Amino acid sequence: MAHIIVVGNEKGGSGKSTTSMHVATALVRMGHRVGGLDLDVRQRSFARYLENRAHFLQREGLDLPMPVIGTMGEGGDPLTPALTELEKSCDFILLDCPGSHTKLSQMAHTLADTLITPMNDSFVDFDLLARLSPEGKILGPSIYAEMVWAARQMRAQAGAGPIDWLVLRNRLGTQQMHNKRKVGGALQTLSKRIGFRVAPGFSERVIFRELFPRGLTLLDLKDIGTEQLSMSNIAARQELRDLFAELNLPGVTVNF
Repeated sequence: MAHIIVVGNEKGGSGKSTTSMHVATALVRMGHRVGGLDLDVRQRSFARYLENRAHFLQREGLDLPMPVIGTMGEGGDPLTPALTELEKSCDFILLDCPGSHTKLSQMAHTLADTLITPMNDSFVDFDLLARLSPEGKILGPSIYAEMVWAARQMRAQAGAGPIDWLVLRNRLGTQQMHNKRKVGGALQTLSKRIGFRVAPGFSERVIFRELFPRGLTLLDLKDIGTEQLSMSNIAARQELRDLFAELNLPGVTVNF
């Protein structure tokens, strides 16, 4: 059975597709067979990212690591046949969920061995995980956390094992701002109550917006002729290493 990684929350603009692309291609680069599926049937940011990569490699005559792009099935359950096909040849399958509650997203969460939830480092995004009082006291889980809880219950009933849930703090500011400390403290408190791990994600960097049209990732820069990496690019690569160290995926040794 392939290890299924789900990247999801119920809010757009949190860096899900960027995270999905970097995790998937880094796994391929480390020698694993990886399939990818975009469950956002409207925006398709992850699928477009993969398509951009395929077109760029073909146009430039390059041979860079490339995940297998899965094809969704037809009918009321388009996900199961797509996963069945990918599992024939993949060690890992990454599912990128839409930034909203859909039947496909709900189904994907019940299949997750590893769940990555990117969130912007703000209380606006935090509200998807838990409700806070004006004084900052956690009142209870919110809509997305409740969906993950339901997915965990379904997996337990099916004997499918636990979900390893990692909340990724994206777009962290470079300074130790008061709001940043408050969000971090609230996340640590909530993590103990509803069972997830907290990890720093990707900082806000121009490079991520520049990579998408060519379907590239941070790890491709030297392969396309970038002789000198900027300090920002080097720091971003370290953030990716730190993410993989936190993910602790089975059989994965970070070597980039």
